[in-house]
Amino acid sequence: MAATTFIESMLSGDDLVRKQALPNLAAGRWQLDRWIWRDTVLLLWNPPETYFSINMFYNPTDDHHMLNWYVNFQRPLERTKIGFDTFDLLVDLVVAPDLSSWRWKDEDEYAQGRRLGVVDDTDHKAVQQAREQVLAMIEQRQGPFALNSGWTEWRSEPSWPTPILPLDHLTVNPA
Repeated sequence: MAATTFIESMLSGDDLVRKQALPNLAAGRWQLDRWIWRDTVLLLWNPPETYFSINMFYNPTDDHHMLNWYVNFQRPLERTKIGFDTFDLLVDLVVAPDLSSWRWKDEDEYAQGRRLGVVDDTDHKAVQQAREQVLAMIEQRQGPFALNSGWTEWRSEPSWPTPILPLDHLTVNPA
């Protein structure tokens, strides 16, 4: 599931639609719809109780080479009866596959989210700490960033089926 503004902006290429997502969320007009991930293969590393996930994006073609690391800052995962939920906290870090460089992404959205109250003071403090933690992991080559961790060589299994959400996936209460 994805925000309808995200889906519309992906299909149309209209960045103004994407930028409407935050005001919609702040006003309680956030809607979800079905979305199928495409264009990349994703492997996600998300330790419990962390305000981030580390994502590895791969080319979906036969060579399956790693495109980049992508750190998504988010609330910790919350287990539900059908899986996990989280809440994106808007700012991201894009890291070169060889860890030689990185850049912050969507800091303007993060600032707007702070102004609109989507990212409150508690989340902001947690994101600041998570930023420091992730940069230290990169610099010290820890976690998935560790040399010889095997993460950059990972390959998806072509025979894996696409997961299907249950019909009542939007009404399931946390476990």
